[in-house]
Amino acid sequence: MSNDRNKRETITRRLNSSAPSPRQTAKFLTATTLGAMFLFLSRLTFTGTVIALVMATPLTVLFSPVAVPAWLAILLVTTRFLFSGGCGVAVITASSWVHNYVQGKHNTPPGAADPLEYSRI
Repeated sequence: MSNDRNKRETITRRLNSSAPSPRQTAKFLTATTLGAMFLFLSRLTFTGTVIALVMATPLTVLFSPVAVPAWLAILLVTTRFLFSGGCGVAVITASSWVHNYVQGKHNTPPGAADPLEYSRI
């Protein structure tokens, strides 16, 4: 009889020692509640997006003869603008390097051969 009682006490101690603390329980409940809330909001957002897409599709089809050339023109203008800006940055960088090289401000360690000297060989 006492052996059964010791086993029960041992099991009870193990359960009490492995039980989560109130802080862990509160963290779990908070995380579960927030997770469920965000899952609900994501489903709601997805549903709204699908409904908006279904409603906007006929308008897109009707206005596509106007919208496609307009988007193409905007794409081309943006691409040309970014390309010209990139070319400008490249020109400024190259000019700055040439200016610094002519002025003798290029980074060559003392006693090392100049990188452009190799091109003369």
